[in-house]
Amino acid sequence: MEKLKWEAQTLLGLRLTSRQMESLQFYEQELMTWNEKFNLTAIREQESIRSKHFLDSLSCILALREAPPNRLIDIGTGAGFPGIPLKMILPTMRLTLVESVGKKVEFCQHIVSELHLDGVEVMHARAEDVGRMAAHRGQYDWAVARAVAALPVLAEYLLPLVRLAGRVLAQKGESGPAEVHAAERSLKLLGGRVRQLIPVTLPGVAEDRYLVVIDKISATPETYPRRPGVPTKKPL
Repeated sequence: MEKLKWEAQTLLGLRLTSRQMESLQFYEQELMTWNEKFNLTAIREQESIRSKHFLDSLSCILALREAPPNRLIDIGTGAGFPGIPLKMILPTMRLTLVESVGKKVEFCQHIVSELHLDGVEVMHARAEDVGRMAAHRGQYDWAVARAVAALPVLAEYLLPLVRLAGRVLAQKGESGPAEVHAAERSLKLLGGRVRQLIPVTLPGVAEDRYLVVIDKISATPETYPRRPGVPTKKPL
């Protein structure tokens, strides 16, 4: 874990406290234990968990630092990434985790409870449904997602959830720039505009990584998001 601590400071400018390191250690152990029974994540090796889950999640701070969120929603969080590691370093942030797979929801609830993370809501739901709920639509400073869908689809999931002048953060691999180009029409329809692409280098990860940051510049039409499954089948 000392290597992770050094990398967080060197690459991201984050000084992780001993308590944060202990929380990450517990998170790692629980993830590995649960993975023996349930398929929470394909990444199972300790070093890969630290680099491809923890460090990758924490890299979001490169975008969030400019406008720290009071409220953040993580769509398709899986086993809690990137939301839970971000909550550890932004403890006053109110966090909503959305996941459609029951066992992953249970795991997230377990971690949130065991680590005594306040101000966290874990929802067993589809992104399209959450985007139509009054308690969530247009309520967030930031909506984030990692490895959930192509950007034209992801924009329809995320943009309805953020307030005007809020932002969307999509964690992408080497396809990031191409996906931005492909999402031009959907972003225009949904009220978004690309702010920046931030390149990210992760130790031991060969492919390029990008943080795609999108500003919400106008209201998302009420017709979006469409019914569950439609955005994937018929991307804008």
